[in-house]
Amino acid sequence: MLSPPRRWIRDKHPSSLVAFMRRWVCNRRHSLSVLLILLVVCIAIQTFVARQARNDKMAFSVKEISTLGKGWAVHQYESSAGAKQDMRASAPHQNKEPSDKSINRRVDETLHLTTESDTEEKNVLPEYPPRPKLGNKPGVGLPGPLLSHNARKEVNGADNRILIKTHLNITKPSCSPKSHVVFLKTHKTASSTILNILYRYGDSRNLTFALPLNKHSQLFYPFLFASHFVEGVSSRRVTEFHIMCNHMRFRKPEVAKVMPRDTFYFSILRHPVTMMESLFIYFKSIPAFHKSPSLDSFLDVNWKNFNFSVNNNHYAHNILAFDFGFDNNVTAATTDLEKRVAAAIQGIERDFNLILISEYFEESMILLRHALCWSLEDVASFRLNSRSEKTRRSLSPETAEKIKHWNALDWRIYLHFNATFWHKVDTMIGRENMKREVSELREIQARLAKTCLKGGQAVDPSQVKDVGLKPFQYGAAVIQGYNLNPNLDRDTKAKCQRLITPELQYTDHLYYKQFPDKYRPAVKKPNSGRTAVMGMVKKRVVRHRNTIRKTYLHPKQRKTSISPRSTPEDDEDETNMP
Repeated sequence: MLSPPRRWIRDKHPSSLVAFMRRWVCNRRHSLSVLLILLVVCIAIQTFVARQARNDKMAFSVKEISTLGKGWAVHQYESSAGAKQDMRASAPHQNKEPSDKSINRRVDETLHLTTESDTEEKNVLPEYPPRPKLGNKPGVGLPGPLLSHNARKEVNGADNRILIKTHLNITKPSCSPKSHVVFLKTHKTASSTILNILYRYGDSRNLTFALPLNKHSQLFYPFLFASHFVEGVSSRRVTEFHIMCNHMRFRKPEVAKVMPRDTFYFSILRHPVTMMESLFIYFKSIPAFHKSPSLDSFLDVNWKNFNFSVNNNHYAHNILAFDFGFDNNVTAATTDLEKRVAAAIQGIERDFNLILISEYFEESMILLRHALCWSLEDVASFRLNSRSEKTRRSLSPETAEKIKHWNALDWRIYLHFNATFWHKVDTMIGRENMKREVSELREIQARLAKTCLKGGQAVDPSQVKDVGLKPFQYGAAVIQGYNLNPNLDRDTKAKCQRLITPELQYTDHLYYKQFPDKYRPAVKKPNSGRTAVMGMVKKRVVRHRNTIRKTYLHPKQRKTSISPRSTPEDDEDETNMP
């Protein structure tokens, strides 16, 4: 009668366990399904994000390629042109660049294209000399923008990037304009035009000039420069000097006392043969020249009686070396000529960042503007303190050789820096880019001449209408000037007038601007232009002579800072010539 309840319980227990397992498995599958769905969603999101990022990158690349396409096409065209030229003249260029830089050499060769027809017309760019062979040694004392070719490749990569950037005319500056500048103003080298460029740049930006003391036009030339020759150097009003550019006999330690450490130093040279012809005409009244009827007469006879101790005779012999602070009593027959040449070149390379060449003045301005990070408009100019063609004399090859022998130190200095000049053109800009920028500079100057100048060109001093713009006349040279176009508006007239203001008048303007309490503009009186300028020069000579004698050059200083060719008893007006 009794049923086995335990059996019933035993039968029920297994069924409960199975039901529990089924419920657990179902819940587990549901969880796995949820996890699987979440995993799929995550993968989809990641795929979408990755694809979007890749699309954005491709869009940016396409945009960049389209932007650079034009420049790359130009580069390809120039490369093909360079290849054709290389096929015609492969042998002469085999040793121009390092052999392990063949790819970069080909890019560099594209910048060396010249044409024989460039010299047919006056307004066409001249054919540049062949690239100098200087090896791999970079120039000594070069600033950042003037690094050697290989160094620029390491910093900027392949040269084609630089070429593309130039052709695309990217306006974003890669450098900051320099405002601390020293220009060693040499004689008869187009230096007055450069001085006007520096004057205008600093004047328009209210920079401070290191002007000569006591309103003198030169920094007590021909004495070796001393820091106390500068107006305001000990004044609390002047906290910083930006530009020094008046005539001086260079001495770096003293200049460094006045100018900041980051100052950019540059100067300009001229071929000693043509420079000697200009010096003979301009300084005809100095003792070395005044007894010689011609330059050949001086070179043949009178040089034998040349006296270095006579005042102003330094103008007649190695004047470039003298301006740079070296002894100029050297000829080709001097026994230690090579030693003196090496010392002069080493000293100039050490102290100067850039040396320009007068015969390539426009190319020099392009190099200068790149080195200073200035614009083409900043270096545009008109020729100042330039002679009329009727006072120029042609020289025979025999006379040229005599000059090279007499001024052997200047000649060797010029040869060296003429070669380094073109090396800088190749490594810093390139021949093709140089031609393009020179053409642009000429266009700017032509527009300025059309806007500013009456007649569009220089005129003889007798034809200059404005007495205040008449250039100073000295010696047998006829220094030309300019007339402004009438009816110019006020701003245009001011800009044009700064372009044609001679050195003496512009220096006076800067004195009045920087030291208004000390130097006040004099009341204008009716007078001829030459008489007015001569009176101004003579007054400066007196101040200069008295200052040297009584205040600054004591007997001990005279022994160390004045050469035998330069004594305080300087009674000639040549010490004040532009």
